[in-house]
Amino acid sequence: MSHIPVDKGGPLTPHQDLHSEQGALRGEHPGRARNPVIKVADLAWLEFEKPDLDRAEVFARDFGFAVAARTERELWLRGTFAGSPCMVIRRGPASRFIGAAFRAAERGDLDRLARATGSEVRDIDVPGGGQSVTLLDPSGFPVRVVHCAEQLPALPGQQPLIINTGVAGRRTNATQRPPREPSRIQRLGHVVLETRVFIRALDWYLDTLGMIVSDFLFLDGQRQRGPTMAFIRCDQGSTPVDHHTLALHLGPGTGYVHSAYQVTDLDAIAAGGEYLAERGYRRSWGIGRHIQGSQLFDYWRDPDRFMLEHFADGDLFSCDLEPGWAPMSASGLAQWGPPVTRDFLGANPSPAKLREVMTALRGDNELDPARLLGLMKAMSS
Repeated sequence: MSHIPVDKGGPLTPHQDLHSEQGALRGEHPGRARNPVIKVADLAWLEFEKPDLDRAEVFARDFGFAVAARTERELWLRGTFAGSPCMVIRRGPASRFIGAAFRAAERGDLDRLARATGSEVRDIDVPGGGQSVTLLDPSGFPVRVVHCAEQLPALPGQQPLIINTGVAGRRTNATQRPPREPSRIQRLGHVVLETRVFIRALDWYLDTLGMIVSDFLFLDGQRQRGPTMAFIRCDQGSTPVDHHTLALHLGPGTGYVHSAYQVTDLDAIAAGGEYLAERGYRRSWGIGRHIQGSQLFDYWRDPDRFMLEHFADGDLFSCDLEPGWAPMSASGLAQWGPPVTRDFLGANPSPAKLREVMTALRGDNELDPARLLGLMKAMSS
């Protein structure tokens, strides 16, 4: 496998030619399974519970979702691209993340997965109908693998602006006036999860769902102990896919960190952000451009404090690219943009956070004092 992507536009600089600063050393985690049970095709949707569906719908529309279906108990949200919904929010006593649903490449994969895991294929109540197998990952998150009977049709979307770039004057006798409106979501891109059992969870997603690692991050001075974060993509062979569909990182907590939704371009991100700010929503971090994944980003908190990201222009990798390896640091999260915030890093101290740390250090997991100190150092570096 080649670690260096093919470039069609001339010589590459050292900064451009790798998706992280260095590759694997001998004996390090390969970033993929030899014989996975199945290979999921993509992330389908995320599942949440919230007590106030009306408030959730107001934010969803302001953030740029369209409503696929609404009942007294459920709110299904979607983007403009054809396919499955992006999110389902069910009425519940408290706001919480339930789990993720991944799209099976074909219906027969559900049978194969059910046989291998001792599970059952069941019908699911999704717009258009479908079936699923529901599992638990090592962190305790419910994971659905789904096959939908019908795809939602495409909706009208925002068109990318015509850009003049120096010698390429594509727009003449016309002004640039992007409307200040919600950034229309195109699709769900990825979800990031925190876990105390990072390696166990990582291996489960590679072995069971056939996902592959794009980039590993490790703690300074602790590389020999293995990675503490992985950006993981689906394996569709030679077809390029998002740099990461799932990201996992070691931490004292077990839960949702953020989810990301694609929009058309930078102006959609910026104008949509102005629209959100005018309505009193709080930006967590942005606008900037990441290193791992390269996408333009802008992070916001919804009224229940869940973090959601608008993104555009992310990397696309085929299956023949090996994992990159890079040290974990706060400064390594972006190529440009404002300094990363404590809110984004989850570094604001609180009694709940302290209890979480103490529980993790006493438990049967992969977090120990050296790992904890390394994570704290990385998030302040």
